[in-house]
Amino acid sequence: MKILISNDDGYRAEGIVALYHALKQVADVEVIAPEQNNSAKSNALTLHSPLYVRQAENGFKYVNGTPADCVHIALTGLLGYRPDLVVSGINNGANMGDDTLYSGTVGAAMEGYLFGIPAMAFSQTEKGWAYIDQAAEFAKNMVAQFDDAKLIGKSPWLLNINIPNHSAEYKAPTLCRLGRRHAAEPVIQQMSPRGETMYWIGSAGEAMDDGDGTDFHAAKNGHVTITPLQVDLTDHENAGFWAQNLASLKIRET
Repeated sequence: MKILISNDDGYRAEGIVALYHALKQVADVEVIAPEQNNSAKSNALTLHSPLYVRQAENGFKYVNGTPADCVHIALTGLLGYRPDLVVSGINNGANMGDDTLYSGTVGAAMEGYLFGIPAMAFSQTEKGWAYIDQAAEFAKNMVAQFDDAKLIGKSPWLLNINIPNHSAEYKAPTLCRLGRRHAAEPVIQQMSPRGETMYWIGSAGEAMDDGDGTDFHAAKNGHVTITPLQVDLTDHENAGFWAQNLASLKIRET
């Protein structure tokens, strides 16, 4: 089994180092990750400036771009082979609910999925890297079991996984849907030394839809959360509503 590892916290992050050391016990692994922290970069690709690939002393390759850049250039020429699995993480903090739309961790995994390769995005539910080696061991065991079950190398799929930060045995992994958050906190304004107004994006909103069945609920109760994701954003449920209303508007070409 050949695995491509990436993340959004940067190639020096404790999460990706722990993940690499765990996964190399069960597969041939290669790390291609961002040079700097690229949290909340989602699926962004760098189209208007060149990308450079360099190699760190530990053998990791790093790119002056986004998480999706790393996976994209790896799969379109840098690697020279097609990996069986793309694994992203382990992220410093949760990626649940609306966060998955912004997440660079999920964005890296999704880039692999878009190329037809099974992909996993791993995160810890709290920041700080507490018990990161145990989280990496869980990720390794999950990948190994998926491989034994012949789930890797077939049709592509994309899983978003959040792991608790504690030393006790994890509660049973729970299949969840994404929850929802309230709107983000207000933007933070500051004055720069040059007298210009600076703006900082506010904190994420509190959980709004966090009932039974959501990733928020499962994580709050100590479970590993597993959410299958897809790329199709089409609102199929309301397609009939829009068909009826657009027909009544009688929109014509100009």
